[in-house]
Amino acid sequence: LSNAENWFCECPKLYSGKLCQFATCDENPCGNGATCFPKSRRDAVCLCPYGRSGILCSDAINISQPSFSGMDAFGYTSFLAYSAIPNITFYYEFHLKFQLANHRSALQDNLIFFTGQKGQGLNGDDFLVLGLRNGRVEYSYNLGSGKATIISKPLDLTLNIHVIHLGRYLQKGWLKVDDQKNKTITSPGRLVGLNVFSQFYLGGYREYTPELLPKGSRFNNSFHGCIFDVQVRTSMDQEFKSPGTPEGHPDSGRSVGQCKDSPCSLIQCRNGGQCIEGGSTVYCDCLTGWKGAFCTETVSVCEPEHDPPHQCKQGGTCVPLPHGYTCQCPLGTTGTYCEQG
Repeated sequence: LSNAENWFCECPKLYSGKLCQFATCDENPCGNGATCFPKSRRDAVCLCPYGRSGILCSDAINISQPSFSGMDAFGYTSFLAYSAIPNITFYYEFHLKFQLANHRSALQDNLIFFTGQKGQGLNGDDFLVLGLRNGRVEYSYNLGSGKATIISKPLDLTLNIHVIHLGRYLQKGWLKVDDQKNKTITSPGRLVGLNVFSQFYLGGYREYTPELLPKGSRFNNSFHGCIFDVQVRTSMDQEFKSPGTPEGHPDSGRSVGQCKDSPCSLIQCRNGGQCIEGGSTVYCDCLTGWKGAFCTETVSVCEPEHDPPHQCKQGGTCVPLPHGYTCQCPLGTTGTYCEQG
């Protein structure tokens, strides 16, 4: 429904809020398979799936250069997951470019991509991983008989866009970053094939339990910034292709935006609320005393979110008054706050 200058939702019983945001995530208000997270007892945040944006993830967005937002305040990472890359066992080459959100994000142990065996996090689990640690690019793989790792020189942070080329043939791996010299390594042990079954994860992992990932592949944070032009080939005479089936299309993702777009430009938080954005996910963080999707509703003095909380003791019921509140005392108690027997 809308009146001259505003719109609102007419909510059925038990629902409240400008968007009828429901009591919590029990009745999930988020659309299109978004991850619902209760921001408070009455408000939910919708962490948008791939290709969706907005407060309820109802807006479709076109993503040509994905931007990743690291880990959000609720402990979820942004990521894209592509179908497993076929024929990667004996030979692969990857090209990709990335742009950091800020200089700090090169120092925080950030994952760029991962594919591997998911298991008990054992030493012998095969994996292939690329990430940033202490301002350097780190490329590791384990073919099952020990880990090989190549670490680049520190990134030149005056560059806006960084370019990575890497590859492996049997045990021998190589990495080239920007205009640094090519570095090579040979993996230990006797095994020569990479046996991985997982999807190809870009920017982060689906579930953030690094303990489940193979030892030596654990980057604790997801990427913060943009990753684009990811290309792979698994034999010398092949053309480079984007990952995914169909090509370039991820199977799933979360909180991934389009590089340089700002979802906060589309919504207005009221009453001093701050707009928080992470990739395609966007919500208002309200000042004390305000709630609702756009911080337009006041928190009543009797609600559990009210700061300070009401003082009614021993099962007393809080009843709001025009100024302050009063406590309705159950049988056998008395006093302003039902504190006396």
